[in-house]
Formats: sequence, structure tokens, C-alpha cells
Amino acid sequence: MVIFTLLEPQTNHPLQQREYSANSSIRIGRAQNNDIVPHGYFQVSRQHLELTLIDPQQEKWQLISRGTNGTLLNNEFVTESTVNHDDLIRLAENGPVFKFELESHLAKNKIELEQTNILETADACDHRDNPDGSIFCRHCGQPIVKEENFVGSYQILRTLGRGGMGTTYLAWDRNRTVQNAPMLLVLKEMNADMARIPKARELFEREARILKSLKHPSIPQYYDFFVENNHKYIVMELIHGHNLEQFVNQRGATDPERTIRWMIQICDVVEYLHNLDPPLVHRDIKPANLMLRNLDSRLMLLDFGAVKELGTALETRIGVEGYSAPEQYRGKPCPQSDIYGIGTTIIFLLTGQAPMQYYRYQSNKFEFNIESIPNLPTNLGKVLSIACQPEPRDRYQTANEMLEALANCL
Repeated sequence: MVIFTLLEPQTNHPLQQREYSANSSIRIGRAQNNDIVPHGYFQVSRQHLELTLIDPQQEKWQLISRGTNGTLLNNEFVTESTVNHDDLIRLAENGPVFKFELESHLAKNKIELEQTNILETADACDHRDNPDGSIFCRHCGQPIVKEENFVGSYQILRTLGRGGMGTTYLAWDRNRTVQNAPMLLVLKEMNADMARIPKARELFEREARILKSLKHPSIPQYYDFFVENNHKYIVMELIHGHNLEQFVNQRGATDPERTIRWMIQICDVVEYLHNLDPPLVHRDIKPANLMLRNLDSRLMLLDFGAVKELGTALETRIGVEGYSAPEQYRGKPCPQSDIYGIGTTIIFLLTGQAPMQYYRYQSNKFEFNIESIPNLPTNLGKVLSIACQPEPRDRYQTANEMLEALANCL
């Protein structure tokens, strides 16, 4: 019998297991006629690979890869190869990882383990033969790190990113006892040089306070805020996936239907923010802050470091060229600023180019030349021409209005 175990890509913890006792071939791909259909992985082809039993007596299986983005066997790209017990098969470079096992070998290994000092073996683990990018060893279960680095109860496993305001880490809370809480978390540390600036401290603390109050399926869950050794930290849910900037850079521009369905999701979460008391304006909607979650292909809205509560004093000018509305550069964000950000994000998704490529001086003002966007459906062009107006009063006044306009384009 063959056993396929889907592993969490970084921790190597088993997520799902399938057993095949009568199959002489096993097919894997996104098409529904496969034996195994991975969901949420855009890198996987419809007919990605096939495993064939070529020697029943020796239980010898052959792998043939047909996937556009390739298949890795024990971290090496292969097109055709024999598969052995305990081999790791990854569909595409950043795709799902499967552990291939034979029941006959598992029984043999169990006997060998019973004759082995397990504690002694664990201490001697050298973390060999783990898939690239693994955080935890698939043999001993311990983190794969050069040296242990703790902040409170959180062990830092690697750096995810560095920005002007802070540094983001992948972390593990060894002491977490909250039911169903994820083992892996995002730990965001405020940079020391920014911590000396009162305005920066205010923004960081406000981000923590606001995240704590938000409850929406498209917003990562907040877990903790604390100060240690004069350093401020925010702890949040880790989202596995790719942001839309990465998606387009890897796969090219998206088709109108997919783009519309994605932005309907973002309109929904923006409508939620705008209807809070007080209303919140995200101010930084762009492809890099929209994460496509592997688990269910839901778009998640990230980075609330620039969020603005309406009704408070005028804020620092915050904007990203090509995506942010003109009023943001004047320090006067409003709900319609986020609608502008959704519109400019649509331009990027449809073209694969920076929105500024379509920014022109026309009719005595700077604005987007929507007509110059190639292969743009007429009805979607009308939505963009409203969403991307220079003046907030000329745009959709609510995210729900834009959501309905987008839905009418399907």
C-alpha cells in the first residue's frame, strides 16, 4: 500500500493523508479527474505528475512530471525518476510537498525504532534531507536554526522582511496554550531608530490597538502586543500564500474575471473598515498588501501600519506612487482613498505594469487614461474611470457601490 502525506511546507507537519492499496497509477494535479487534487496552489498544473507501479514484486514506482513549473524529488528537479520510500515530492518550487511512503517499509522501520535509543537519536539529529525552506526538521521535529533567539516566549525562526517602520519575523511560541492557536506566528518589531520618533511610536501602537479590535475573515488575527528591553512588538497570525504582486510577477497579468472576483473580496473588507466606529481608512491598498492564502484562495488584507481613524487630527502624508490617491499626499485621506487604491490595483493586475504607465496630463489635470489600457472590457473600464477619478467626490462614495459595479461586470 502507498501512503501520500501532504506536509505543511515550512513545519513539515502532516496535514492530510491518503492511502492507495489497489492503484497501479496515481495522478496529481488541479484537474478534478486526478487522484489527488491540491487546492489553492496556482503553481500546480492541471495534470502535474503521474506515479506508475512498474514492478509490483519490488514495489518500485516511477514518477513522470508533466507540470509546467516542474517537480522536485528530494529538492532536485526531475522529469522522470524512480520514487523510493520516504521520498519528498514537491509540485513546483513553492508548491505543496508530499511524503511518499510504502506500508511494508513502515512496518520494518517500526521494528528498528523499537530497538533504538530514541532520545539518543534525537539528540544527534543533523537535520538532513529536509525540503528547501523547511522551518522544522521532519525527523526530530525541532526548529532548523543556526542559533536560538528568543523574545519573551517567542522563538525567532527567520526574518520575513524589513521596512522603514519595523522588521517582521517568523516566530514560534513554545508556551502557547490557546485552543486552536497556530504554532507559527508573525512577530513585528519596531525599529530602534524609529522608536525614538514620537510620531512613529504613536503609529506602531495604534496599529496594535486597531488590529486587536478587527474581526473579519480577510484580516489576519491579532494575538499580542508587548514591550521587552524597550523594544515594541506586535504578534499576528501567519498567512501562507503569495501576495498579488508576486503572483503577477511570476505568472503575468490576470484575466478580467479573476481580477473582478478578487477585488469584490477586497471591497467587502474595505466596506467593513469604513463602517466601523470610528471609520478606518487603510491608506495602503496595493498588490503587495493583498495576500492570496493557500488554504482557501481567499485574499487577505495586510499591513495596517498606515491605517487612519477618521475624525482624528490631520496625519502624516502617506502614499505609494501609482496606487495612492492624490489627497493622501496632502494629508487628507478619506474612505474614497481606499476605493482609488482598489482601482489602481486592478490596473496592475490586468496589465502587469505599474499604474503610472497609464497616468497622463489630460483635460487640464493629471489622471489615468483608462482608454489606453489594453484588452480592457468596456464595462470594467467604466468602473475604473469612476474609481480612479482625481477628486474623491467623483469616485464611488462607498466600497459597496464599487462592489456592486464590479459584480455587474461578471
